Amino acid sequence: MQISMIYTTRVAILASAATILMLLEVPVIFMPPFLKLDFSDIPAIIGAFALGPLAGCLIVLLKNMLHVSYTQTAGIGEMANFLVGTGFVVPAACIYSGSKSRKRALLALIAGTLSMTLVAAAVNYWILIPLYQTALKLPLEAIITMGRAANPQIVDLKTFIVFAIIPFNLLKGSVVSVITLLVYKKMSPILH
Repeated sequence: MQISMIYTTRVAILASAATILMLLEVPVIFMPPFLKLDFSDIPAIIGAFALGPLAGCLIVLLKNMLHVSYTQTAGIGEMANFLVGTGFVVPAACIYSGSKSRKRALLALIAGTLSMTLVAAAVNYWILIPLYQTALKLPLEAIITMGRAANPQIVDLKTFIVFAIIPFNLLKGSVVSVITLLVYKKMSPILH
């Protein structure tokens, strides 16, 4: 399969925009301080809608490869962002490609948000938090304590997932989805 120069250029531009947006993080009240909202999935989902799921994955991958030079998480945060971002853009792009209507886009973004939330819950529970514990020598109790400071209902890993990871990703997916619905049709002609 030959990838055209135009396709590559579009992916690179969107990945650059995503990288810049990834640097602009907003703290979320009632969430642990390390869970910050960024808008870097907007260029990825726009690229996935316009160019297909592979483009969305490439944009998510490239933004994280570029961001890893600024990491404070030994690359674990970037791996998390890649896995969760891919969990958002792939299902959304696959659903949207069936019929490119506003109703289908809304359905795709809802499915992408739910998928992203499930992926985030699973990978945090089984992969990411254990990696933080081993690679960064961050005790689970320290993670739980940061979560409890934001939400007293967080008392263990399971409640951390239920009361921090799941709500955060539902919020992030919703915000990204609303902004995408507002800007995609305006940007679509440029990308096609």
